[in-house]
Amino acid sequence: MAKFRKIGVLTSGGDAPGMNAAVRAVVRSALARGVEVVGIYKGYTGLISGELKTITSADVANITGLGGTILYSDRCPEFATEEGMAKAIQTCKDNEIDGIVAIGGDGTFRGATDLSMHGIPTIGIPGTIDNDITSTDYSIGFDTAMNTVLHAADCLRDTCESHARCEVIEVMGRDAGYIALECGISCGATAVAIKELPFDEDACIEKLKELRAKGQRSFIVMHSEGMPKGFGEALTERINIEADIDTRFIRLAHMVRGGAPTLRDRLIATQMGDFAVDLILEGKSDLVVCQRDDKLVATDIAWALVVDRMYKNKLKDGDLDKFTAEQIEAMKVRCAQKKAVLEDMMDVAKTLAKN
Repeated sequence: MAKFRKIGVLTSGGDAPGMNAAVRAVVRSALARGVEVVGIYKGYTGLISGELKTITSADVANITGLGGTILYSDRCPEFATEEGMAKAIQTCKDNEIDGIVAIGGDGTFRGATDLSMHGIPTIGIPGTIDNDITSTDYSIGFDTAMNTVLHAADCLRDTCESHARCEVIEVMGRDAGYIALECGISCGATAVAIKELPFDEDACIEKLKELRAKGQRSFIVMHSEGMPKGFGEALTERINIEADIDTRFIRLAHMVRGGAPTLRDRLIATQMGDFAVDLILEGKSDLVVCQRDDKLVATDIAWALVVDRMYKNKLKDGDLDKFTAEQIEAMKVRCAQKKAVLEDMMDVAKTLAKN
């Protein structure tokens, strides 16, 4: 097994609260094992351009409570090209980087598996507020994002109650509805709309009318940004006209990504960072750290990427060719489990909104 003298750590894609805690864990876990750590700034862009800095224990002191990422982030189309990959590999060689821990979402993992294929051992850590990585139950930043949305919804509820209004709230999550659904339930939303499950606008309007007739003053309707463009604005107009309820629309947008990470995100990020260092120093590569049933496990990145596309109905020709029948069946089971979680939560949301 190769001896690791120096590893790199980077954050890529959308920032997520808790990424700094993961960086700190990677740095201090590696240093405790006698391995030097290089911070790679601006994700894969920095790996191509050589924006590196040796990270000491003091450099990562007191960063667990900071939102965003001290290593900064970027999206790097050049990294997907042979020229970009060649530059990144050369950076690793020039700086004697023996392996990399990459923190981010599915795009980050595609880059990580490419590095692994080119001889740079790489381990991925899921960091995205969307919680939309199918291979893991949880991704860093999700809990913080939900608490940010919940606080905003509570604030809006106060003014809605005062003025007998309805607020239609669009929240981030890309194509995934986890933030909208869990926050919708938690803030007592009358209705929640997400891309993954059917939504009956007419039933929503009728429910609002019924509840207003019973004397309810304030209403929250929450939807994920994965709904068709203009969905929230159009629904707001319908509620104003058809339910005769003063209704406003708000898009929380990127504020959902910011803020100090919660205890849960700090803790899970730390555990994942430490586990990732264990894996890479054991000579493992091309793996992503996942949390399943409250345990950390390592999953092949190729499997993780394809099961993600399967769940999102984005499979391409040939995606399943290199997997066994057992592996494909495991993907189907995983997708069914994820879908069942959403369906169960939506049932709860609908039940609680009946009265």
